[in-house]
Amino acid sequence: MKLWKPLAVLLPAFALLSCGGSQVLDIRPLHIREIGASDEGDDPMIHGEYQRRMHGAIGIREQGQRLGYYYTILWNDDSGGTPGEIVFEYQQGLTGSRVKKMVHAIPAGEAKGRAEFSITGDSYQKGGKVLAWRCKLYREGREVASRQSYLWQ
Repeated sequence: MKLWKPLAVLLPAFALLSCGGSQVLDIRPLHIREIGASDEGDDPMIHGEYQRRMHGAIGIREQGQRLGYYYTILWNDDSGGTPGEIVFEYQQGLTGSRVKKMVHAIPAGEAKGRAEFSITGDSYQKGGKVLAWRCKLYREGREVASRQSYLWQ
């Protein structure tokens, strides 16, 4: 009967320890490989994202230009009072070991937000599949957070 007192103290402590901090960077990739509605067995979220990306593309040529890779970067940086940038680097299959880079500027005062990067159109058709990627968040020139794909070296 005396066990309830230590348990009453330890359970809240364990609950607090199990709550991990939220990630500063969250990367959500999407690869659109072919034109046409996705299969009925696909996840409804993927089907909805496909519809959103293809919205407004009337002809086959326009839809073909929207094939490729889409990366949605969500950041949540509590230290954000200063301007910063998100740098997205990637390597494609037909470009050898060349690293390409895209940058999204973050205005001062934004602690959280969303950035979209896409490798579509001629870049996707001539460069091929994205083999590896890395994303970094910088504030005042210093790296705050970084995430990368499994194959990034």
